[in-house]
Formats: sequence, C-alpha cells, structure tokens
Amino acid sequence: MTAKQIAIIGGGPAGLMAAEVLSSSGHAVTVYDGMPTFGRKFLLAGKSGLNITHSEDYQRFATRFGAASDRLRTALDAFTPADVQAWAAGLGTETFTGTSGRVFPTVMKASPLLRAWLKRLETQGVKLMTRHRWTGFTDDGLTFETPNDLKTIHSDATLLALGGASWPRLGADGSWFPLLRDKGVGITDLQPANCGFDVNWSDVFKDRFAGAPLKSVTTTSDAGTFPGEFVISRHGIEGSLVYAHSAALRERLIRQSKATLLVDLAPGRSVERLERDLARQDGKISLSNRLRKGAGLEGVKAALVRELGTQSLGDPAQLALLIKALSIPVTRPRPIAEAISSAGGIRFDAVDERYMLKALPGVFAAGEMLDWEAPTGGYLLTACFATGRAAAAGINQWLKSQV
Repeated sequence: MTAKQIAIIGGGPAGLMAAEVLSSSGHAVTVYDGMPTFGRKFLLAGKSGLNITHSEDYQRFATRFGAASDRLRTALDAFTPADVQAWAAGLGTETFTGTSGRVFPTVMKASPLLRAWLKRLETQGVKLMTRHRWTGFTDDGLTFETPNDLKTIHSDATLLALGGASWPRLGADGSWFPLLRDKGVGITDLQPANCGFDVNWSDVFKDRFAGAPLKSVTTTSDAGTFPGEFVISRHGIEGSLVYAHSAALRERLIRQSKATLLVDLAPGRSVERLERDLARQDGKISLSNRLRKGAGLEGVKAALVRELGTQSLGDPAQLALLIKALSIPVTRPRPIAEAISSAGGIRFDAVDERYMLKALPGVFAAGEMLDWEAPTGGYLLTACFATGRAAAAGINQWLKSQV
C-alpha cells in the first residue's frame, strides 16, 4: 500500500498502540497530544505499580466489559492478555502475576515501558507532537491550538484516542464531546466509573473514622459478591472493592434514586454462630464490648454497626443479621474528575466494524472514547491497547478500499 498521512489525536495507550501498527504498515504517522508529554495518565496509573493486564481465564476475562463485551470481543481476541505480556517483553519489560491474578511489570513502574515504547515509535518514523490541543474540524482538515498559533493539518485518515473525562488534569477532559456531537456522532453522556460514592455520615463518625480501612469484608450489590477491603472517607466510601460495584450502584441510583452496598463485616462466621456468641455476652456490658467479645468487631467495624444500625442492637438475632448484611446507603457517585475511568462515550452503533465513525468517513475512534467500561485489574489498559490495534487495522482496511 502507498504510504498515507495518518493523524492520531491522543497520546495514551490506544493512540500509541495504533501508531505502532500503522507505522509498521509503512504509513507516515503523527501523534498529537495537548499535554507537554505523552502517556501522563498511563504514568500516574503506574506510580503504585502498573497493572497492565489480568491473568484470569480468557473466556471470563472477555466478559468483564459489561454490555460492550460482545462488541469488543473481536478486538480482544486479536490482542489478548497473553499478547499484552509478550508485547511488553518485546520492549524489555518483564511481567509477573500477583496473588490477585493481576499482571504487573517486574520493576513495578510505567516509565521504563513508556520510554522504550516511545523510542520504538520514533525509530519506526512516528512523529510525536506535544502541546497540540485539538479544537475541531475545518472543511478540509483538523485544527489545533499550539503555544504559538492555530494550526490546520491534513490527513488521509484520522484516529481519535482522546480518552474519557476522568483525571482531566492529565489531559482526558472530555472536550471532544461537543465537537463530535455537533457532527452528528451518537454519544452517550460521560459518567464516572471505578469511583467512590457519597454517604451521609454523621459528623462524629466521619471526624473519627475518615481514612480508616475496612478490611476482610465481603460486599454485595447487583454486580455480585466480592471479598476485599475499602476505605471510609469524609464523603463516603472509596477503594478497589467499592469500584467493583460502581457500575451497578451508579445504574441503580439512576433507575431508583437510591442504592445500597451490603457489607458482611464477619465473613468467616455464620449468622447462627454470631447469634449464639452474642447471646452468651452479659447484657449489662456495653455494645462495644459485646461486639468485640461476641463478634470480633472493633474500631471502624463496630462504629459502622452503631452508625447504620436501625434495628434493636440489644437483640442478638437482629444484631447478627446486621453484622452479616450491613446496608450502606450511597447517595451519588463522586465527581467524574475523581474517577479512575469513565463510562459512556461514542456509542458502538455510531461506529462500523472497522471503528470508523459512520457520520465522519475516514475518522476512527479507540480507547476510552468509546462507550464501554470495565473494572480495575488490567482490563481497562488491555481494552485500550486492543481497540487501538483494531482501529489501526480498520484504517488500513479502509485506506485499501479507497484506492
């Protein structure tokens, strides 16, 4: 194929992966990013250990993308978690699997991988342009705001990989939303995903326990039941175990204006055992001592029982049921700017099987701009990589059809 000019807007995982594929095909590829450096969200995610993919059975892995799982399957099949690990190894980054099944670089950092990746892209002839903020379309090109002036560029094909709207200070601020909607692209409103939730704590509770971790619990919502831990915040609840339920809680709030997260504070004990152990306690001792001696609960766990208990806390049977199914009422998700990722975006019925926008021939989209979401644990990055590669393949296919 004759080399074509390809513009990729967005220098995150999806955009860079597409650049790798397209430059390998012999095209002249330029990646534009509005920030001073590339992959800023990628780097921040790696500060606590870059969770690059997940090692669970692939058939299960491929179902982790909610309603979009079937639509993403072809892209994921072409770039599986095993392929992600092989790709990283090709850039000099060996990986290991943690006890949770999550896959991390051995060095536990994102920066060595990103440096090697950018070096490879430059070696393949990719031009990397920072401080180029995309501002929309003209009749015959793309417009950018740069530190010096406004710039118009022309391309044979364009890939948009601008992310969602979480962590906007890192560049993904959702500013593309009106630019595409005005062009007739079908878009679902962006919403927070993998986020915390507000809870109306009493002043006494939040003053004392904000920042306290709630460990060794199980939690239940429409998403299912999961073990782990989360954190009490001044606003409500945060942490990976909450994020596992965020989509289900968010959707229930939308449907019913209320939602609850059920917490089992003593997953190692049955209701019957708790009732017996609590009934053996002297009725004259304090609730704190009864919870500590009869249920092994103290600190923030005992405080939650007092904070949220509405039934008689003196009745061993009622208290045992409360401990096994403590209901935390959430009022709203935390703002999207605080979320790890975002839901919503370009609807899949607005793109064809090549990831090209039906309303804008020659313009493609990949990554978090598309309407899918996934839990934390390596799923987000893997799908960004996979859709970037799939969109690149779609660009190659479309360019061939234009000859």
